[in-house]
Amino acid sequence: MQNEISNSTKKLLIIIMITGTFFSTLNQTLLNVAFSDLMVVFDVSTATIQWLATGFMLVNGVLVPITAYLMKRFSTRQLFISSMLFLLIGSIISACANNFGILLTGRMVQAVGAGIIIPLMMTVIVYLYPAEKRGAMMGKIGFAIIFAPAIAPTLAGFILEYLSWRWLFIIMVPFAALIIILASKYLINVAETSKVKLDIISVIYSTVGFGLVLFGFSSAGSKGWDDLIVITSIIAGLLVTILFCHRQIKATEPLLNLNVFRFKIFTMTSIVNIAITILMYADLILLPIYLQDGRGFTALEAGLLLLPGAIINAMLSPVTGKLFDKFGAKPLFILGTGLIALSMLAVIDLSPETTTAYILVRTILLRIGLAFITMPLNTAALNSLPKELASHGSAINNTVRQLAGAIGTAVIMTIYSIQLLNVSLESTTGYIGATSNTYLYMFVISMIAFIITWFTPKKTN
Repeated sequence: MQNEISNSTKKLLIIIMITGTFFSTLNQTLLNVAFSDLMVVFDVSTATIQWLATGFMLVNGVLVPITAYLMKRFSTRQLFISSMLFLLIGSIISACANNFGILLTGRMVQAVGAGIIIPLMMTVIVYLYPAEKRGAMMGKIGFAIIFAPAIAPTLAGFILEYLSWRWLFIIMVPFAALIIILASKYLINVAETSKVKLDIISVIYSTVGFGLVLFGFSSAGSKGWDDLIVITSIIAGLLVTILFCHRQIKATEPLLNLNVFRFKIFTMTSIVNIAITILMYADLILLPIYLQDGRGFTALEAGLLLLPGAIINAMLSPVTGKLFDKFGAKPLFILGTGLIALSMLAVIDLSPETTTAYILVRTILLRIGLAFITMPLNTAALNSLPKELASHGSAINNTVRQLAGAIGTAVIMTIYSIQLLNVSLESTTGYIGATSNTYLYMFVISMIAFIITWFTPKKTN
């Protein structure tokens, strides 16, 4: 396939898809800093407003497992344009919302598009480029996947400071519409479609299983880990997920081909991926809490402090992709996880006197580490698989990321809540102490990832 498509056509296709992925990923985290404002606007509680994040993750979590089927059944153009249409329609619904129910509906419509686009993007790279060139291309995708959520706090803070919360959705409309027009005109299909049969029972198992697990862990932060609904949801979800996995192993055409875990590299990168995803998403929540509750920063000020690291991350992502192609995965994995571990160690002893410059340098260090590990992880995982398993590997990769993001964030925030109970909240030092103690647990997770990377084989393709 890669020899049949000209380089100029490939570049145009990748540019369109990266742009779409950027706005889809940006949309996923753009709303987080607006929760406090939206609680006042719609007169809802913290537990209720969290559904704007929980609902998004639920839709993503239950949709991602069927993307392997969708990529076999429908063309690249059909899936990509559909993804952007969901983003467009969801943004319009949310921007016009006059009550919380409508806003949540629009948010979940947006999530449908987000669930499709990243696994589609990664699978397209596998079909278009040989293994020795995928690292560079994955590095360019990293611009969208890593940079977008990193700049979201700054952009959202600016919009909330000077405009209405509705502009968080309004700004998506023209960009989504333009991308749809460009995709309709220029996007080509990269693989043949086939009328594969959809295993409805597997879809039900994955939807119920992953949905209940995500709901349970996402609800634990507001309801508590001893809540009957939380416990029941997690246990029931795990049992149904086991049924789903058993069915995939026995099926001749599984919804998700779990044979990808027979490849050692794929399994190892999946474990490291879980750890890195937990650390990345937890840091995006914990650090703003420290800055705003512990140090009195505004949302915009906190976002601006995170911006330099995000820019450096974006600039390095294409560079690390080329380094992957030249030197392989292992040295990048070791350097990346080492820098991440160091950045976690640097914030286990925060205080009111910790300087802004110190936090800035530490955040840049974290973002450099993420640049060296995030996309190389995905490239190494997909390179270790035969091409016929690429769509399944991509879908599983993103399912793992969604589950790790939701479950890991819930666990980390629970640890933070427990730490808050053990410190005095008479002053902001209580929030600072709780944040520092939570980062200690995150440092342990980072060290586990660092140790695992040393056992990665030098050749990953």
